[in-house]
Amino acid sequence: MHGYVWQRLRDVPLLAPLPDPDLRRLWDASVPRHYDTGETLRSQGTPADHLLVLLDGSAAASVTTVGGRVVRFGTWTGPCALDKVALLDGAGHTATFTALAPCAVRAVPRARFTALLDDSAAVRAHVFRLLATQARTQQDRLTDTATLPCEARLAAWLLDALAADGRVELSGGQRELADLLGVTRVTVNRALSRLRHDGLISPTENGRITVHAPELLALRAAPEGSR
Repeated sequence: MHGYVWQRLRDVPLLAPLPDPDLRRLWDASVPRHYDTGETLRSQGTPADHLLVLLDGSAAASVTTVGGRVVRFGTWTGPCALDKVALLDGAGHTATFTALAPCAVRAVPRARFTALLDDSAAVRAHVFRLLATQARTQQDRLTDTATLPCEARLAAWLLDALAADGRVELSGGQRELADLLGVTRVTVNRALSRLRHDGLISPTENGRITVHAPELLALRAAPEGSR
């Protein structure tokens, strides 16, 4: 964390509208944390007594069902704030957050952040708008998971994760990708094989996937009725 200054908080969408003095106070009140790949940032159900501000790195969120199955429902890359809902409702963390890459975090005490919401109507409105937008996005993803075939969901995920060099990082392997899409690893493997057979993707070294035809992949991601 050496070398980081309070202005880094300006890059976090949740905190972007805060005045400089408030950002400085949050930074001074926060605790620096570092997590290596594979380490748990927070566990599902544990008290959310800090706002986790992910400055660098990426983390996956997963939940364990009553039947014991682990379901992964998203990944986040810094800068961003993790599990904001848990901070506001006080009901414990909604998921287990695991580092997919080394993560640099500032942990802001819950009381410090909620005090800002109490003191500023503008900040409160911004946070609620952001949460509403994310809730709609999550609802759309859940709808896709329930209604779209695996290949369409996989194509949409590949496009969303596509980097500027035309590659997708598959750090968790097919098992984690299957958990994210809500299907089995065998189903994911078959869908990847179909896309590879059609020349849309190809595997590369270190668990990466190269996307050769994003415009054709987008057609695979679209529901039948919208093509």
